[in-house]
Amino acid sequence: MGSDQISRLPDEILGIILSLVPTKTAASTSVLSKRWRNLLCLVDSLSFDELNDEEKEEDQEDAMSSSQPFHDFMEKTFALLSNSPIKKVSLSHLPFHYSDHSRVYSWIYTAMDRGLLELHLHAYACVLLKKELLTSNTLVKLTLSGEYCLEVKRVYFPVLKSLSLEFLELDYPDYHRLLDGCPTLEELFVADDDDHSNPLCCGAVVKSESLKRLVVSIVLPDSQEDHNSMLLDTPSLVYLKYTSYVFKEHDAVGLDLLVEARLDLSLWESTSDYDDDHDDDVDDEKEDDNETDDDDDDEPKMPIFGDVTKLVVGITNITTLHLSADSLETFHFCCESMPVFNNLLNLSIESDKEKGWQVMPILLKSCPRLHTFEIKGLVHRETNKCGDACACIPGKHKEGVEEVCCLLTCQVKVLEISDYIGSSQELKQMRHFLGKLKFLESVDVSIDANNDNSELLRNNLLTLPRISSKCNIQFI
Repeated sequence: MGSDQISRLPDEILGIILSLVPTKTAASTSVLSKRWRNLLCLVDSLSFDELNDEEKEEDQEDAMSSSQPFHDFMEKTFALLSNSPIKKVSLSHLPFHYSDHSRVYSWIYTAMDRGLLELHLHAYACVLLKKELLTSNTLVKLTLSGEYCLEVKRVYFPVLKSLSLEFLELDYPDYHRLLDGCPTLEELFVADDDDHSNPLCCGAVVKSESLKRLVVSIVLPDSQEDHNSMLLDTPSLVYLKYTSYVFKEHDAVGLDLLVEARLDLSLWESTSDYDDDHDDDVDDEKEDDNETDDDDDDEPKMPIFGDVTKLVVGITNITTLHLSADSLETFHFCCESMPVFNNLLNLSIESDKEKGWQVMPILLKSCPRLHTFEIKGLVHRETNKCGDACACIPGKHKEGVEEVCCLLTCQVKVLEISDYIGSSQELKQMRHFLGKLKFLESVDVSIDANNDNSELLRNNLLTLPRISSKCNIQFI
């Protein structure tokens, strides 16, 4: 048998290794040999999960029956580490008696007394966090998730840098007191879904002088009545990722330092009925044909819910913008006017066969310094509002009216296409891009190497005419 090289490592290295695995696993190594018997006291990162993957699939009642051994193990572990510093604690638990709450608090207090830096708490059943738990002079990272309920009266985390709030039962006063008690907070991660009865709270309004990075995911498809207003008042913010259904009003204050925004804003209703709205440049023949349409077709349509105008205006200093397929439609239907993005260098969009590109012409015209244009999927819903950014429906213009294609004035030098499968619509769109983007220098196309027609797809693209003599097509 080979020699045991791991056991020869210094105690400090073994302590680091044991800190990277679940604490129950680390404790089990004490039976390996005398060399491992007392190494658990060197662990500075504890991870406890009351429900393993198998138990999570069982009835909660069955899982509760095993809580006592779990609690005993935690107490023995903390007792063993009575004089050791603890840097990180991760606890996922299932309390089923009120007395369990006090036991949880005692474990956390013990860790905090030893200079705890990171705390990650997840509850599988309701746990009411007391105000004393939300005070620490050493904590730099805090995560609260699951069935935790907060009643916050006093919060002070003077050095906390990162805060994650995931699916909590949290009302507005407690939420704002929590943020106000973190004067040096730099990262905020918020997630909310429709698994609880509380109205929308976290993420709808974010106010922080110190916050630099904000990630919000609000998925409440049955709560349009709660989406009245959204506000970002974060003057130090440099990165924003926001996912939600559109609010009646969006506002953003002082985002002058913002560098990158990733927006996934969904509409509440389908827009397919709006595809047949007539553009001003439709020719007289088309208008004459429409005179025979039913009167119902001429009735004005209800306005789309939501307004993102102030949000879009608030992010105009960014250099990188990513828009989902839903966001493209939201920008078209819910933005009264498109501002100029004078600093935008990188634009990334996603396409969906159910979503249109109606906003693309005015968006591209509003990015005078755009350098890199990335598109994930070229297939989108064909509408008569895509304009000259798209090749799906050729535009018809009134006689005597000459319009310059938005692509001809676009400064894009790098075009990146992913999820390309070579459909006729995609090839037509690529022909349109290559024939109109006259400043193109590089086109990167991602084609699945396992596609049986990959060679044919490459050849089809390479034979397309290019308006730019510097344009080089690469396949990745």
